[in-house]
Amino acid sequence: MNKSPLKLPEFVILFALITSITALSIDAMLPALPQISADLAISDPLDSQLIISLFIFGMVFGELFIGPVSDAIGRKGAILLGVGIYVGGTLVAMTASSFEILILGRIIQGVGASGPKIATRALIRDQYEGESMARIMSFIMVIFIMIPMIAPAFGQMVLAVAEWRYIFFSFLVLSVSTGLWLIIRQPETLARENRIPLSPKKLMHSTSRILKHGKVMCYSVSGGMIFGALLVYVSTSQSIFEDLYGVVDNFPLYFAVLASAVALSSLINSQLVMRFGMHRMVVVALSALIFFTGTLFFFALPHDGIPPFTIFMINGFLIFLSVGILFGNINAMAMQSLGKMAGLGASVIASISSLVAVAVSVSAGRLYDGTVMHMVFALCFCGVTALILVLIAKRSKAGILLPA
Repeated sequence: MNKSPLKLPEFVILFALITSITALSIDAMLPALPQISADLAISDPLDSQLIISLFIFGMVFGELFIGPVSDAIGRKGAILLGVGIYVGGTLVAMTASSFEILILGRIIQGVGASGPKIATRALIRDQYEGESMARIMSFIMVIFIMIPMIAPAFGQMVLAVAEWRYIFFSFLVLSVSTGLWLIIRQPETLARENRIPLSPKKLMHSTSRILKHGKVMCYSVSGGMIFGALLVYVSTSQSIFEDLYGVVDNFPLYFAVLASAVALSSLINSQLVMRFGMHRMVVVALSALIFFTGTLFFFALPHDGIPPFTIFMINGFLIFLSVGILFGNINAMAMQSLGKMAGLGASVIASISSLVAVAVSVSAGRLYDGTVMHMVFALCFCGVTALILVLIAKRSKAGILLPA
């Protein structure tokens, strides 16, 4: 077992792959939704969106406990626990004979995926803070986004030679291989003397303190708004490209183009955040998101809610440039006030963000009416709400939380 800290390139690649389990589990499924609907006799086409949104719903439950577990047993053990649960959910989904069993497997997958997601944030917080943490998160985000860029194409490739169940088999291979890499190479970052034993009473007390921390809560809901708006696009992207614009075979290509904007902006953010600071980057990015969403709205109005494809792609690219700057920064800003409560704090932040995201995604997804207006309204509402909350958080005088 390796006892020394990993060099930055290996550290970034390993944890980008581990955290990309979440993105791959969402985006690689998109091309398979029609085949799954036909194979499992899903009568309402909108129900297939639940394959995406209920995976996130499962993450809400996992995120509630994985942070305290990582504070008690260490970050490495918590990540491996999550990977193990994820593998179990993958096996359930892969062998599902009905839509209900598939959904059960997806929820279990979501619970497990929360392990790598939450414990990785706490692990990074153990070693970095402030702008340095935002910089590391941006590096990880670049590789993290490369996975969903190619995920739909990968899913389509699998479907060209095999059925949809083999997509789940690929999830199995990734989760097991990255888990083994983690076991062999990554040392534990939380010293035993800094661990917090699991205690329901202390857990409830600490959770209550985090929930009452205005700055943390504002950033958590802001992150959930942005994640939710993105999830609205992801869960209906196949319908938008294929049904509205007639893009079938090239769907993964256009999906990758928009996803590349997030990767590009994450790379840009890693270079600029140390100079301009997280708050300024977030305010500018949210303002840009609102502006370009408004532009898309005005182009859509004269065309019955379906803007010309070129306009949709250009505005979409600019919107996702903004989104890429937001993810790493808002999360780092929320984590900054947590101190030694990073594990539990990451859990609370992620649970709130995921719950908000699921609520936004399911609500807006159900409004899909054969246009892009559901996505436009979701982006605008979420962008404005997030901007207001970020400005409120900046004025908050709340300090760093210390263990009770």
